[in-house]
Amino acid sequence: MKKKLLAAILMLPLLVTTAGTAGAAEAATGPAHLRQPKLALPAPTGDLPVGLRSLHLVDGSRADPWKPEVRRELMVSLWYPARKAVGRAPLYLTPQESALALASTPGAEDLPPDTLAGTKVHSHLNAPVRTAKGGLPLVVMSPGGSFPRATLTSLAEDLASRGYLVAGVEHTYESYGTTFPDGRTTTCLACDHPGRTGAGVTAGRVADLRFVIDRLTGGAWGELVDRSRIAAVGHSIGGSSTSHLLLADPRVRAGVNLDGTFFPALPANGPAKPFMMIGNPRHEPTGADESWPRSWAGLAGWKRWLTVDGAEHVSFVDLAAFGPQLGIPVGEIDGERALRITRAYLTAFLDRHLRDRRAPLLEGPSEDYPEVRFWR
Repeated sequence: MKKKLLAAILMLPLLVTTAGTAGAAEAATGPAHLRQPKLALPAPTGDLPVGLRSLHLVDGSRADPWKPEVRRELMVSLWYPARKAVGRAPLYLTPQESALALASTPGAEDLPPDTLAGTKVHSHLNAPVRTAKGGLPLVVMSPGGSFPRATLTSLAEDLASRGYLVAGVEHTYESYGTTFPDGRTTTCLACDHPGRTGAGVTAGRVADLRFVIDRLTGGAWGELVDRSRIAAVGHSIGGSSTSHLLLADPRVRAGVNLDGTFFPALPANGPAKPFMMIGNPRHEPTGADESWPRSWAGLAGWKRWLTVDGAEHVSFVDLAAFGPQLGIPVGEIDGERALRITRAYLTAFLDRHLRDRRAPLLEGPSEDYPEVRFWR
């Protein structure tokens, strides 16, 4: 896809200039270019306060796949259970990242460029970490193509409030904008290379995720992590990456694909580890994505194939919540309802496979979530 198309898919909920909703809002509050929507994410459902820290990591052993003249460097967000709810609220995106997103989105030109930066989140910057006997279970997360790691915030905060350490990995040059501590903001070089194969992107992300796990299981953070309890979760191309990470890294115990086509499909002798696929109705067995039934056949361990009626591609990440707040539905299902479903099934999966807890929600259809369909 070209850069603008990818950006449009990413920021679909922000197209606020459609007839009707925009006109009514302008009549009530003034011209569109003077309004700054107040965006907010749903609160975590666990009992623990959530902390957030950012890591800047450089892999000196590897050239960047998009810019080979430099070493691969990554920004990582760490959400974790905190001892106390202290510390200021972090920015959702930097002003530079927010401006790049909106500038690339047809129909969003009238929004103030820092609109996304001020999104209300529920974590506390640099709050003290709550340790656990034996260490915290670790979940590494990979966002969709052109999506920043921030779009995983509502899922990550919820897991952290339940005692998980969550690492959201920004795949540099694959997001519309990534700001580094020295003030640089890189752009989406991947968006300008439509000929690059999905399999190549997946392989690069697997290398990123393995490097991040190396860093988090060593050094200061290594003292806080339970190395026997590591899982991976990804959205879109990030979901493809998590499945191949299970094949490549014996440390990763379980994985989840959120609405991602497999690039490539898993081989017949795929991972013998727990894996869950959850997506929109186009991922049903008779849907257009042939990579799901092919990959399903290659999964040799515990597995689940779920779809959510009324969902769209962005229904499984933060963008689902933004649409309704701007008066624009994202799919037939309410955005916050879609996130509630995603959180519930993600928590059940991780609790079962990293904490050995019972998870009745994964055994079949639920009256609480009638939108969720079980396949095969």
